[in-house]
Amino acid sequence: MTRIQYASRGIITDEMEKVAIAEGISSEKLASDIANGRSVITKNIKHEIVPLGIGNGLRTKINANIGTSKDRISYDDELRKLAVLIEYGADAVMDLSTGGAIRDLRKSLLERSTIAVGTVPIYEAVVRTVEKSQNIGKMTADDLFNVIEEHALDGVDFITVHCGVTQKVIDKLKSQGRILDIVSRGGAFILEWMILNGKENPLYAQYDRLLEIAKKYDLTLSLGDGLRPGCLDDATDRAQVEELLILGELRDIALKEGVQVIIEGPGHVPINQVELNIKLQKSVCGGAPFYVLGPLVTDLAMGYDHIAAAIGGAIAGAAGADFLCYVTPSEHIRLPDIEDVIEGVVASKIAAHAADIAKGIPGALEKDRKMAAFRKKLDWDGQIAMSFNPEKIKKLRKEFPPSLENVCSMCGEFCAIKTVERALHKK
Repeated sequence: MTRIQYASRGIITDEMEKVAIAEGISSEKLASDIANGRSVITKNIKHEIVPLGIGNGLRTKINANIGTSKDRISYDDELRKLAVLIEYGADAVMDLSTGGAIRDLRKSLLERSTIAVGTVPIYEAVVRTVEKSQNIGKMTADDLFNVIEEHALDGVDFITVHCGVTQKVIDKLKSQGRILDIVSRGGAFILEWMILNGKENPLYAQYDRLLEIAKKYDLTLSLGDGLRPGCLDDATDRAQVEELLILGELRDIALKEGVQVIIEGPGHVPINQVELNIKLQKSVCGGAPFYVLGPLVTDLAMGYDHIAAAIGGAIAGAAGADFLCYVTPSEHIRLPDIEDVIEGVVASKIAAHAADIAKGIPGALEKDRKMAAFRKKLDWDGQIAMSFNPEKIKKLRKEFPPSLENVCSMCGEFCAIKTVERALHKK
């Protein structure tokens, strides 16, 4: 049986118990949310990791993307990125590789990863097809589903599948006109294949086949947003909403079949539309866990897109988003390096934590109270330990050391905390 089937029968598995303890909630509540599709546990039965809970009343999780491209193939670099993103607190990692020996790298990542691993199988299916015939249109439905099963067999915990890019959605896209049409790489692949072949999206037309693979491995499906807006002008338009309505229907079918589903969302969204997008998704998709890229609240933040995404991510998380995909400073520019990965993870962690405070997640505000207490005591070791990037704090403190003990070099002898403490306790 799958997790949904166990939960629907009121059976609390060891995985559910572990997640419930980690999240500070009752296992009965978690099981109920899994049974109703409001929460998921992303763990392939073939991957030995600590199970990850995503969804209703749980801590806001973050994902970090890594992977090769045709222009940059270094397995050592990607494995170093994996180690770093785990060290800095990412809850999941997605391998988006399109260059080199993709399956070999995926297996290495799965062997080393202590956190959930996700992939986008159509990337590898397209790469194989193009290498063989130089034409994406030559890919068959069997080619795609064989790669999906291969990823599941290797132990991948969740996969992004762009099932909602249908003929109906493409017609809507053509009729309304967008500035950036489709910016999702997976969505673009599906659209091109459909146009070249004059056929419906196989992930939609053969959705039952996809569900059978997912059930076999208890694989979580992340229903991708192929029509996510790539600029503010395209946000919350008819094409995006049309795809979301289809994803809501597919979510209901998956739930009946005992398959866990996450819904993916935008993208580039004006700050005043972020909450609207979250509430719309939650309504249309029955409260299913929502996985958002950012959202980025401006198109102008090249080199600083991790900041634009953190602003949107905090608002999205507070409004009910459950899973934030990090964005690095090199988004829209190049493949991220190690420092980009660190900055992306830290920015996303800040956004997720801010959201958890707003949501009232158990223990979230208590961490900030501890930090305040350490600052009151001028306890630098405590402050550094509570920070999102301890190594950076140590480095900054050493660069301009204070002349007096326990203060910083900005205020020095005029430290406000020291001044007030002296004045209040002066005899």
